Amino acid sequence: MTTELFSRRGILGVFAATTVAAAPVMANAFGFLRGSGDIRRIRMYNGRTGESIDTVYWVDGKYIREALNEINIFMRDWRTGTAIGIDPRAIDVAAASHRLLQTNEPYMMLSGYRSPQTNAMLRRRSSGVARNSLHMTGKAADLRLKSRSVNQMFKAAVSCKAGGVGKYSRSNFVHMDCGQVRSWGS
Repeated sequence: MTTELFSRRGILGVFAATTVAAAPVMANAFGFLRGSGDIRRIRMYNGRTGESIDTVYWVDGKYIREALNEINIFMRDWRTGTAIGIDPRAIDVAAASHRLLQTNEPYMMLSGYRSPQTNAMLRRRSSGVARNSLHMTGKAADLRLKSRSVNQMFKAAVSCKAGGVGKYSRSNFVHMDCGQVRSWGS
């Protein structure tokens, strides 16, 4: 049985390597997830609330409503307790990037949904917070990994060509969203 698992992992590793090599011709994050066992999984924890999530949210071409509901609650604005429907495409970008990084470490989520009140408060404190942030529509997340650099995370997310990717090296996180394809940061 161990040999079978190793063999399957080897095959998955080869698939992942060819996916990275083919990144320039891939249209979006969904392409990275196709053929990967027909499941999509997201693993995150929130240092502010102490909560964790590890869930398969897509199987055989269909999103799992119960899993998406859990993600909505997990990614709520922790300051106000407000939750909205997180755009599944935002989760797809994060999941595809995580898969490319080949780590079992869950993301640390710094920010998911932000209420307009929270976004306004953060804008008063920092010039890096957008007035019409996609966080307010459930289309963005700010994520960190201890085992990967900001630059590695940024490159993985950009290669998905599925939304906006911001590199915040000084603050040690990467912004990923499912809006217009673009990138920024230093």
